[in-house]
Amino acid sequence: MHSSQPLSSTFDLSSLGWDDSFAALFVEHAAVGLLPARVVRVDRGCCDTFTASGPVRADSGAVTSLDPAHTVCTGDWAALRPGSEPELVALLPRRSAITRASSDRTSHQQVLAANVDSVIIAVSLAAPLNAGRVERLLALAWDSGAKPVVVLTKADVVDDPGEALAAITDLAPGVDIVTTSSTTGAGLDVLSEVATGTAVLLGPSGAGKSTLANALIGREYMGTKEVRFSDGKGRHTTVHRELLPLPGGGVLIDTPGLRGIGLQDAADGIERVFSEIESYARDCAFGDCEHRSEPGCAVQEAIVVGMLDVGRLDRYRKLLRESERAAARGSARQSSKGSKTQKQITRDLRATYRFRDRQR
Repeated sequence: MHSSQPLSSTFDLSSLGWDDSFAALFVEHAAVGLLPARVVRVDRGCCDTFTASGPVRADSGAVTSLDPAHTVCTGDWAALRPGSEPELVALLPRRSAITRASSDRTSHQQVLAANVDSVIIAVSLAAPLNAGRVERLLALAWDSGAKPVVVLTKADVVDDPGEALAAITDLAPGVDIVTTSSTTGAGLDVLSEVATGTAVLLGPSGAGKSTLANALIGREYMGTKEVRFSDGKGRHTTVHRELLPLPGGGVLIDTPGLRGIGLQDAADGIERVFSEIESYARDCAFGDCEHRSEPGCAVQEAIVVGMLDVGRLDRYRKLLRESERAAARGSARQSSKGSKTQKQITRDLRATYRFRDRQR
């Protein structure tokens, strides 16, 4: 593991997120001499991990899967076999996971981080607000079961963040919003209070994630780069997902900037993001109202009287369609996989029967 400062040789596992529920899941592993380890970083068939005795680099072949939804990921708790060649031999069930539809538009899901309590969504005040991207990240966060927190970064480069704060408040009902500056330190104490446990940092390149991570961990750990003045965009600074212990307890998982944020079977998260639309929809005259031109549509009435923005309704529909289509592809893949398995079982049985017949 790389670092500008040496890491502690030992760790209190509770400060890394270990608790009684994980301990109960680990009983059988402990009985055969395995050790709990939290995955820090996945890299080329190996994982950097933290154990009670300190950092350990271990082979991860046994917990690596071709399906990106089930392969080892940063934040996982694993059973480690100690020795001269440490090995991860099993993963504990995940309490939560940040997953997105894979960027290749297949039916697979990709896990970005596991066992997450808080999702910090970084939004730069130095760049134009992308409402759709914020809503996507919020849906991703809500659907994981973690608590989303929107962080407005780079407050020191704008005269008044009030307009952006008001816009984000409309996009993120029921979500804590914290205005910060990594340069001045403003808002960092508030962020530390609301983003508890294991926090994952999400956002596009140039949003100031690495600078924010450095400020939260109290040292220069993640590299930073300047962003283009023309559009506020930057190159990827973080190239791996990595788990970083925080000084006051808890951990932070930093992630590369996300260009594609596909949603799959995330209806629950989408409904949380667009809770006001869901609330209006309950008053529609028809239970299957599509909120277009149906009589008695409470959603369209809210648009007419200025209570709801038509652009937000369009984005709501778009995310639901995308999520449902991706989920349908996933169901089709599982059905196809099950069909292939059943066909193979049938072929094996027929081969067995033919063999028996020949022996008679």
